[in-house]
Amino acid sequence: MATGPYQVPRTPRIAERIPETIMQVHSADYRSPGQLPPGDVLVVGTGQSGCQIAEDLHLAGRRVHLSVGSAPRVARRYRGRDVVAWLDDMGYYRRAISDFADADTVRFRANHYVTGRDGGHDIDLRAFAAQGMRLYGRLAHTTTGGAATFADDLGGNLDAADAVSESIKDSIDAHIAASAITAPHEPRYPPVWAPTDPGGAEHTKLDLGKADVTAVVWATGFGADYRWIEVPVFDGRGYPTHLRGVTSCPGLYFLGLPWQHTWGSGRFVGVGADAGHLLRRIATYGAPAEVSWIAGTPASTFPARDDDWTAPRSVA
Repeated sequence: MATGPYQVPRTPRIAERIPETIMQVHSADYRSPGQLPPGDVLVVGTGQSGCQIAEDLHLAGRRVHLSVGSAPRVARRYRGRDVVAWLDDMGYYRRAISDFADADTVRFRANHYVTGRDGGHDIDLRAFAAQGMRLYGRLAHTTTGGAATFADDLGGNLDAADAVSESIKDSIDAHIAASAITAPHEPRYPPVWAPTDPGGAEHTKLDLGKADVTAVVWATGFGADYRWIEVPVFDGRGYPTHLRGVTSCPGLYFLGLPWQHTWGSGRFVGVGADAGHLLRRIATYGAPAEVSWIAGTPASTFPARDDDWTAPRSVA
């Protein structure tokens, strides 16, 4: 099975309380600013899709209200190279999920936000705010009257994202020093904007009508739908249980899952190694001796009725 984990767009139930006069679209269906009606746009979520869509709308001259979550960020380039190249050299994409004590948490973490637009560059939400984008904390509540309430975590989310980016640079600096690599020095990132009152109404309250918000883009991730595979190899969340893609059902294998074995498993950089491993296992039709269950029991598959089913979360 190499169908990937991004199969079903996930939209939170609070979307049901958005006024009917406001257009709603999931990031899976977003194509360009022109598909949205004139007016302000609320973008919910700051994973890669949310940040890139917010930038796209911002550069098109639309006023964006961005609900900022806990996704980390990363610099596009540092000390003369793409950060991805540094991380690859340092072995990050070959680090196994089994190396982490909190493997299940790691598997579902949001990806770092960055962009390849126009050759690739950092995404700096603070810079967007300084240019007029409105930033809020995580969306917590909506009403049919158009009132949106956000958590007071904007400052913390921005700081945490910056801390992750700077920690990656620390690792690169250490690698350069330890390997005696000649690389240009580069000044560190100085925050260009900060909310003066992160918990104040400016960043926790939004009246969609008064702000002329005419569209909401839900950049809230995707789930997987494996209901068509009627084999008990899924945990209570509907996620495949496996050891490096090998399930407990002889002859059934998975390939291309995020963190299937390493950080690179869900990327072109690492899927080849996983494919080679499965090729060797397929030749013997072996099944693993033990399957790690995140939740549920080995006999659990999916609810019998579609009404009871929710797409299991993939990474954002």
